[in-house]
Amino acid sequence: MPTSLVEGNSLLAVDIGAVNTRAAYFDVVENGYRFIGMGQSPTTSGAAVRNVMIGVQLALENLQTLIGKPLMDDEGRLLIPSQPDGAGVDSMVTTLSVGPVIKTLIVGLLPDISLKSAESLAQTTYARVVGSLSLNDRRDSDEQVDVISRYSPELILVAGGVDGGASHSVSKMLEIIGLGAYLLPEAKRPAVLYAGNQALAQDAQATLSSIASIVQVSPNIRPSLEVEDLAPAQRELASMVVNIRQKQMPELEEIRTLSGGMVMPSSYAQGRMVRFLSSYFRSGKGVLSIDVGASAISMGASFSGDLHLNVFPQLGLGEALAGLLKYTSVDEIARWLPLDLPADVVRNYLYQKSLYPAFIPATVEELAIEQAIVRQNLQLAARWMLQRLPGRFRPRTGLLPAFEPILAGGAAVTGAPTPGQKLLMLLDGLQPAGIATLALDQNNMLAMLGASAEANNILPIQVIDSGALAYLATVISPVSNASYGTPIVRAKLMRDDGTEMTSEVKMGNLQVLPLENGQNARLQLRPLLRADVGLGPGRAGEVEVIGSSLGIVIDARGRPLRLPAEPALRRELAQKWLETLGG
Repeated sequence: MPTSLVEGNSLLAVDIGAVNTRAAYFDVVENGYRFIGMGQSPTTSGAAVRNVMIGVQLALENLQTLIGKPLMDDEGRLLIPSQPDGAGVDSMVTTLSVGPVIKTLIVGLLPDISLKSAESLAQTTYARVVGSLSLNDRRDSDEQVDVISRYSPELILVAGGVDGGASHSVSKMLEIIGLGAYLLPEAKRPAVLYAGNQALAQDAQATLSSIASIVQVSPNIRPSLEVEDLAPAQRELASMVVNIRQKQMPELEEIRTLSGGMVMPSSYAQGRMVRFLSSYFRSGKGVLSIDVGASAISMGASFSGDLHLNVFPQLGLGEALAGLLKYTSVDEIARWLPLDLPADVVRNYLYQKSLYPAFIPATVEELAIEQAIVRQNLQLAARWMLQRLPGRFRPRTGLLPAFEPILAGGAAVTGAPTPGQKLLMLLDGLQPAGIATLALDQNNMLAMLGASAEANNILPIQVIDSGALAYLATVISPVSNASYGTPIVRAKLMRDDGTEMTSEVKMGNLQVLPLENGQNARLQLRPLLRADVGLGPGRAGEVEVIGSSLGIVIDARGRPLRLPAEPALRRELAQKWLETLGG
């Protein structure tokens, strides 16, 4: 047994979000690490405080009250390491998603190769690509320099050139970047991450170190024409994002010192945890994690350790809502509403929420609008993520690949009033096909656990084992072309206590087979009319299932889900589905 486990080293994980700051305390209980408690406070990055450390201290005050153990001294300073009298904590890690979207310029040689890889790298963090430069750029050198001056990016990602390949073109691009950065005011000069031909790595460092605010070098994200490897560059990019945030919020230096340098962007830490869970669950499928946050929707899909991380700042449930209608329409959002509300009401809610991201729905109408936005944003995120996945992971059906389990976090989902509302948001937005278990990251801890692994790689495993995830339902989503009202699957649930339940589900319906938390059962599935329940067209089978909040849910509404054109009928169906799941 590792020494750290014997000694019982405690750990504090702090997550600084766009709206809320959370502090989670972990310690050893009965020879295993457990989640002990969490304190929360509004994030204090905005006016009038403009100091995220205040929010961290408030979250710690709430935490120490909750767990009955002092963590700070009388002056509000964290006691680290823990004191002889038991006060304080042994180590600390921090994740953060607070801060404005990072304006990013991408640079590469060929648009369909290195430039595309640079864009893929930018899409793994809280960045917005504002412009690009490439070898095939028709603008002359002066105009390319003007691009840097005009956009004034905070971050420049440079790719290009396979390892051992030609270097002259890359050198030329570095000169343009250096001149463009030099012409900017010193306080606005960008950070630069070089992830191209490694033969020029030292030249890039030498050329740009005296000009750019930060220069870091990572292994080539395109070491050959056929290979794209983002993982090493993602780690360097995560470090750069924290450095950029520290320039915006100098108080992060104190937090970084307390954390022993272990500060990560929340999305990167979430990705680390998803990569681990894809090996931990051993389901033979991928693992999907979704975080519906105020700053962004983050989606991490991992297949046997092969991580594909996507961050969508434009779909966050905070300030980004002001620009959401660039990507969708009020009508597309309103189609998810179970209530008859004017389009102006929906539009006004978007702008209200963008101005006050911490605003919590106070009426049935506001709650319905927020959940409709979550559905639409999840659908957009799932569609975009699918387009970015390598072809080997994309089913020919155009649906999401098979995931087991699907994990969801974010207050808009985990804080919904009923399990049925939580599940329907995920089913409507993601539209998984086949057999999948849906679970909630109920305390929004996945990113914290991903960061904690840097300090203690045993802690995340034992916390997950101890019940950190709340299982919503095992969902069977048949794919069928049958007409609505036609039976497409027969199911038989055989519980371990000897009781049985049978059901015939028709196309267009939702059916719930209750199975209490922790109870084991076998589920026999017999598809009709060559429906595919996840075992192949028309193939029957039996699967082991375990009880959860909603038990077994058969979602026979079709994939992709097609809503009626008539608004009144849509609302009637939405109400029916909510009632079926106890919403």
